[in-house]
Amino acid sequence: MKVCGFSFIRNGVKYDYPFEEAIRSILPLCDRVIVAVGRSEDDTATRVRAIDSKVEVLETEWDESQRAGGRVLALETDKAFQAISNAYDWCFYIQGDEVVHEAHYNVIQKAMQRFKDDNNVEGLLFNYRHFFGSYDYVGARYAWYRREIRIVRNNKSIYAYRDAQGFRIKPNRKLKVKLIDAYIHHYGWVRKPDALQQKIEANSYIYQKKGSTGYQDTLSRQVYEYEASGEPVIRYEGTHPQVMLQRIAAQNWPFVPNPTLHYASFKDLLKRTVFKLTGWFPGEYKNYQRI
Repeated sequence: MKVCGFSFIRNGVKYDYPFEEAIRSILPLCDRVIVAVGRSEDDTATRVRAIDSKVEVLETEWDESQRAGGRVLALETDKAFQAISNAYDWCFYIQGDEVVHEAHYNVIQKAMQRFKDDNNVEGLLFNYRHFFGSYDYVGARYAWYRREIRIVRNNKSIYAYRDAQGFRIKPNRKLKVKLIDAYIHHYGWVRKPDALQQKIEANSYIYQKKGSTGYQDTLSRQVYEYEASGEPVIRYEGTHPQVMLQRIAAQNWPFVPNPTLHYASFKDLLKRTVFKLTGWFPGEYKNYQRI
């Protein structure tokens, strides 16, 4: 069985992405990793190349005309995916702020081996932990997605969907997937407040028109204010991936969540209550077909 990882990144240093940790976290499970590195204002490409000899940099130019709805992110993902040769069975996708815990390597490896020759399984579905504010807390609001596809079969009819949160297969069908008992740690909302503010401004430009009110509002802040976000969180009692420990130890900003903030809204309260009572998450977005 052969596995190729793939990812994309641009300005990873400027926006304080843990992209090096993300790539390192999948290396033990991959024979090769291809990273589409967009033209950056920092040394992102140099750092990606320095990670390991198994890592290949695909230099790209982002198509700014395709930024509406985050479409450019999917196009960059597809560039890396399409560069994977037919020699590989599975393709392991990781984004620049996502990290796999080594405790789950065995589960992931066994799942890929088990379903390698079962063409009915087009992808593997992972659980998610979305950290917020600091590495000690995870977001509890219902809007955080619970699961997403991160391993896909090496079938070039598969493509990144919308803003590259997940995948579909041509012409426009959801992938048939198996849920595995493994987690992706999403650290997109745990980084230096000034770098996070810059990242939010960059994303606002990608997802909105530059002259829009929403984009202009982001320019009024110098740093992101975690405590002012109104984000309900719960303390995380587990461990973090080994590749993240140095970054975690270097956290230099305080985060003190509001202990009275249990729900983001009445809608949040209602949906999470229904889930606790029934196991059904009303209105949950599922860009996949579990089999």
